[in-house]
Amino acid sequence: MTVRNSRETKMDMQAVMDIYEKLAIPGAPHRMLAAMSGRWDASIRSWMEPGGPVSESSGTSEQKMILGGRFLQQDFTSEVMGSPFDGIGITGYDNHTGKYVSTWMDSMSTAIMYFEGTAGPDGKTIIQEASYDDPVKGPMKWRSLTSIPSDDTVLFEMYVIDGKGREEKMMEITYTRQDQV
Repeated sequence: MTVRNSRETKMDMQAVMDIYEKLAIPGAPHRMLAAMSGRWDASIRSWMEPGGPVSESSGTSEQKMILGGRFLQQDFTSEVMGSPFDGIGITGYDNHTGKYVSTWMDSMSTAIMYFEGTAGPDGKTIIQEASYDDPVKGPMKWRSLTSIPSDDTVLFEMYVIDGKGREEKMMEITYTRQDQV
């Protein structure tokens, strides 16, 4: 904990612990994430360039809640352009900031992507953004949209936003539940 002013130095340790304990309690956003636990088939559509041909592939995903129901861990396996592809994602809801936060790392990069965002008004959609310095296109933003149309279907969409603010869809994954974990 960073001490910001002299008033905070007088805070009693029990009061500090009470704050942290309260913020650590999983709530409704964590239950929404838990609903995505399970084994999933993934139908993937991606575009290498706007208006270009669609590339279709399939994969699998296993998702489970970790750390006492606070975070959803995703282990993803697929193929990209004929090569094996593996990815790991962690998604949580930060009770302190009121935002969903996610990390993503995969076998096509050494980068760790960090996304942050909010839920849509329907309570079944998470909208997040990440900044990324792409080695080919330079600095850009990515926007992801995760929606849960049913207990057995999750739709993930990824958009890239270039330096001029143009947004283009680069990928969509439709997850269909195999079973619960």
